[in-house]
Parts: sequence; C-alpha cells; structure tokens
Amino acid sequence: MSLPNEVLVHRDWQRRFPKVVRTEGIYIYSEDGKRYIDGSGGSSVVVSIGHGVREVWEAVARQAEHFWFYPAHAFSNDAALELCDMIAEMAPGELRNDCKVWLTCTGTDATDDAVRLARQYFLERGEPSRYLVISRWQAFHGNNIAVAGFSGLTARRRHLMPMFVNNPHIPPAYCYRCPFEKTADSCGLLCARALEREIRQQGPENVAAFIAEPVVGAALGAVPAPPGYFQAIREICDRYGVLWIADEVMTGWGRTGTMFGVDHWGVTPDIIATAKGISSGYAPIAAIIARKSVWKPLEENNSPFKAGHTLNANPISSAASVAVLKYLRDHDLVRRSREMGEYFLGRLRELLQYEIVGDVRGLGLMLGFELVADRQTKEPFAADLHVSRMLEEEAFERGLIIYPCTGSVDGVLGDMILMAPPLVISKEEVDEIIAILQQSLEAVSARLRVGTQA
Repeated sequence: MSLPNEVLVHRDWQRRFPKVVRTEGIYIYSEDGKRYIDGSGGSSVVVSIGHGVREVWEAVARQAEHFWFYPAHAFSNDAALELCDMIAEMAPGELRNDCKVWLTCTGTDATDDAVRLARQYFLERGEPSRYLVISRWQAFHGNNIAVAGFSGLTARRRHLMPMFVNNPHIPPAYCYRCPFEKTADSCGLLCARALEREIRQQGPENVAAFIAEPVVGAALGAVPAPPGYFQAIREICDRYGVLWIADEVMTGWGRTGTMFGVDHWGVTPDIIATAKGISSGYAPIAAIIARKSVWKPLEENNSPFKAGHTLNANPISSAASVAVLKYLRDHDLVRRSREMGEYFLGRLRELLQYEIVGDVRGLGLMLGFELVADRQTKEPFAADLHVSRMLEEEAFERGLIIYPCTGSVDGVLGDMILMAPPLVISKEEVDEIIAILQQSLEAVSARLRVGTQA
C-alpha cells in the first residue's frame, strides 16, 4: 500500500513500492537488500545495454562540465549533432545516410511528431485533405490524448473519449488469434490487405499515414507480424501515396535481434519513431527518422517543423545516447540479442507444459507469452481476475520483474506477459528467469485451481 504521508503518486494505489538503491547489469537492488532480475528492461523494453554502465556516466559528466541546458531556438550543440550523425549511419535500409533526424523527449512525443510530420508533409505539398492516420487495433503508440486517437488499445483509449480525433483502425497481424479465423498458410495476408480496403473506403485523398509496430509490445505481448506482411504494407502505401510510419519505440536498437525491427522484413518505412533503447533508460530522449524526401517540402517552403518541447535535443540526454549507441556497437549487442533471444525463446517454450500458457512468441530479446483459461479454445481469463498481474506479483516476490499486459482479445480481455531483459543477459541468467517463471506459474495455477501441467 502507498504510505499515507507520501506525496509522490505511484502507478498503483494498492501496492507499496520498495525504493531502489542500486542497479548493475541486469539487476536492481532495493532498500532492504533484495536483488531483482530486470526481466522487463524497465517499464518496459527500455534497458538495452544493462544498468550501471560507467561509460554512460562518464559521457554525461563530460557534457555537464560544459553546460546542461541551452536555448534550442537559438543554438545547436555537439552532442545532438553527433547523435544524429550516428542515428543516420545506423538507420535501416534506404534511410541509412539518406535521412534527417528530429530529437524529442519520449516515445509518445516520437509517434506524435511522426504523425505531425506526415500531416505537414502533405500540407506543404498542396494536399491539405490528407490527414487521416490508419493504425491497427491491439496496438499501443503512446500516452497523450492526441495519440490515443490512433492507438488501438481499448482500455487505454476508453476513458479519454471523446477528447481525441478517432482515426480508422484495421485488424492486427496476430496469427494466434487471427481476426479472420484463418491459418498462416492459407490467409493470403488478409491482415495486410485490410489496409488497402481501408484506404479505399476512407478515400486515398484523405489518408496521410499508416502506423504500426513491427513487433507489438504492450498491447499484444511481443507479437511479430508474419513473413511478407510489411512487404505488402510497403506496396500498398506506395500505390496510394500514403506514408508508412514504423513505431520502433520498443523494437529499435537491437531489441529484436536486428538493429531495427523492420530489418526482419527487408523494407524501409518513410518515417521511424524511436525511443527507449536509444538511451537504454539513462536519459529521456526520443527521435523521428525520416527520408530526406519527406523533409524536402518543408525545407523548400522554408516551413519549420511544427513540433518541439523545451528539452528537445537536450545535450545531457544526447551525450548519454551517444555513449549508449557506442556501447551497443562496440560490444556487438545486436548479435547477442539475436543469439540470446533464440535461446530464451526455446526455454520459454518449455512453459507450454502449464495449462494456462497458450502461446509463446517474439523476436530477439523481445519475447512474450499469453495466459489462457482454456488452451484448446484459447478462451481468456475473466478481466476481473487480473491474471497477468497475479503472475507479476508472484514473480516479483521471487526476485523477477516482468511486465503484465492485457487486451489481446478485444483491447480489454486477454492476459499476456512481456519479457525484455537487457541485451547483456547470459544463458545462466536466462535459466534463472525460467526457474522463477516456472515457480510463479505453479503458484498462479494453484490460486486459480487449474491443473499445473498439460
């Protein structure tokens, strides 16, 4: 329970939050001396290079010796310039060294700014009717009121209606619960083709962009799109002149075993929104990466980008991110994510021995599993049981932090667990996580009075 004299508002009124006193590698240590494995990479899918990396502290200290803050409307700074050069060099596909980068503060800012850029692009091109953003149900793109209009997680949207502009949505690319009741070998990628139908129904002249996560995080618990999906999306967007925005807030910077999530499909989006792993949680920063051709109409019309915050291109955050990306590159953590992700996924599949585990999925070290009341029918647990939260509590008591998710079925029903440990994790540490998950699943199964094993 929250302490009665605490002024700080936490995320849960019914829970006492222990204080962190130290972090190192994949571990977090609390005030009572207990050690926790950070199996979620923060809240969530943030920590890439591990906690307590001294090189980041040193980079921030060097920058702080010179200045912490500056008026961004009047000056630039070396740390931000260096970071943007690095981002351009590491960008995927056709964006590599052929893009421009905008720095902002959070993942929500990044998706919001990506949509702002798409809108301004069409305004500057003389196509003011293009304003709609098509997205997918069971998708999460951030936490402000405007972004709620194109996010697709019902529980997160419902309490904000009717305060946002509601944009059109198509079904998710979610083979485990295919919205078209097909199988992957016979569906003909109906989930991708639904985009073309929606564009035509809305009128191509009214559609500015389509936004999607390569691997859906908080809304589906690490569900990758199927093979061929984003190739089809790229073709459809090109056919109708629609900009494709890849939400790589979670999936960027090695998390899925490639530098960016879209690398798995071998196609290039027009705009990328990215955050989280770009600084590994060491400082608040985010970015949008867009083709030069998208920025060109703004530049030609001398129209400044209509976005920005007080702390945009912050030098301290930029210096931290430069150090993080250097560490990521120098320690070959993208390869490590791929290799350790294969091992972790194999170990997670062992959890299918428990009747309440219906599916295991993911790419790299962005992995998840779904909890079900009936594996054969895929019936979800009742929402008021809070089963994913129940499993989180059991794991936490045993020293493991996991990230509970809900809404896989309809935005409300459906319990999932998202796993995203730091990319520096070892096989022995994965084995420790699996052992705790097994103990926790046994405890939850007992509380629910269902069979422990299938």
